[in-house]
Amino acid sequence: MWTGILSGLAAGALWGMVFLVPELLPGFSPLELAVGRYVAYGAIALGITLPQIKRLFSKLDANDYAAMVRQALSGNIVYYIFLAAGVTHAGVPATSLIVGMLPLSVILMGRNDQGAAPLRDLAVPLLMIAAAVLSMNVDVFGAAAIGRSPAEKALGIACAIGALACWTYYALDNARYLKRNDHVSGAEWSLLYGISSGAIALVIGVVWFGLQAVLAEPQAVAAEGRNWTTFFIANALLALGASVIGNHLWNIASRRVPVTLCGTLILSETLFAFLYGFLYQQRMPRPFELLAIVLMIAGTFWAVRAHGPEPTPVPAP
Repeated sequence: MWTGILSGLAAGALWGMVFLVPELLPGFSPLELAVGRYVAYGAIALGITLPQIKRLFSKLDANDYAAMVRQALSGNIVYYIFLAAGVTHAGVPATSLIVGMLPLSVILMGRNDQGAAPLRDLAVPLLMIAAAVLSMNVDVFGAAAIGRSPAEKALGIACAIGALACWTYYALDNARYLKRNDHVSGAEWSLLYGISSGAIALVIGVVWFGLQAVLAEPQAVAAEGRNWTTFFIANALLALGASVIGNHLWNIASRRVPVTLCGTLILSETLFAFLYGFLYQQRMPRPFELLAIVLMIAGTFWAVRAHGPEPTPVPAP
C-alpha cells in the first residue's frame, strides 16, 4: 500500500503544475489550453504505444472503449477546461481552494466501496480538511481578495466547481475500472485514454481553430499575450509530466489503495499547487494559507493511519 501512497503523492506533485499554466499563458482560452495539452499527451502516448498497439487494442472490448472516452472527457479535457477557466476568472488560490475539496467529495462518494474506511474513522481528518478549506476561504476572500468583478469571480468559482465535479467522477470511475479489469495494466490504461484524449482534443482543436480562422478578425488571431513558443513548451511539459507520468503514477495508486484513501491523496495536488504558486509569486504563505497547509498535511497522514496496512492475502492450498 505504501507504494501506492508514494505514487499518489508523486502524481500530485506533477499535477500541481497545471494550475500555473493558465497564469503563464493568459492570452489563450481555457479550451485552447486543453487542446494543446491533450493533443501533445495523445501524440506522446501514441508514440510510446506504437510498438505494441495491435496487441494492446486487440484486448479491448466495447466497455473498454466507453471507459476510455468517458475518462478522457471527465478526467482530462472537460476537467482542464473548467480548471483553466477557474484560474483565468477567479485566480489560482480560489480555484485551488475549490478543487482542494476533492478528498471530501471522493471520500463521501466512495464510502461504500470495498476497502473504504468507515466514515467514523475518517471524521477527524475530514474535519481537518474542512478546516483547511475554510482557512483558505478566509484568506482568498479576505486579505487576498481578487481584483476582479463579482460576476467574473462568480463565473470562475462556478468553473472550479465544474472541475471538482468532473474529477470526482473520474477518480471514482478510474479506480473502480482498474480494480475490476486486470487485462490491461495501469501504464497501458494511462496510454490508452491518453490516445483517446488526444483524438478527442484534436477534433475539438480542428473545429475551434477552423472557426477562429474563418470568423475572427486578423488582429484578434494575433492577440496580445499569445506567445506560441511558450504555449508549445508548456503544453509539451504538461503532457509528459502531468499526463503521461502523473497519470501512470496515479493508476499505480488507484490499484493499490482503497478509493477513500485515493481521495485523500489528491490533497497533494493542492499542496503542490500552492507551493508552486508561492514560488512563482516569490512570497511566503500568509497566516491562513500556512494554517490550511498544516491542516491538509495533518489530515492526509491521519487518513493514511485510519486505513492502516491491508492484510496480506493467504495463498490457496
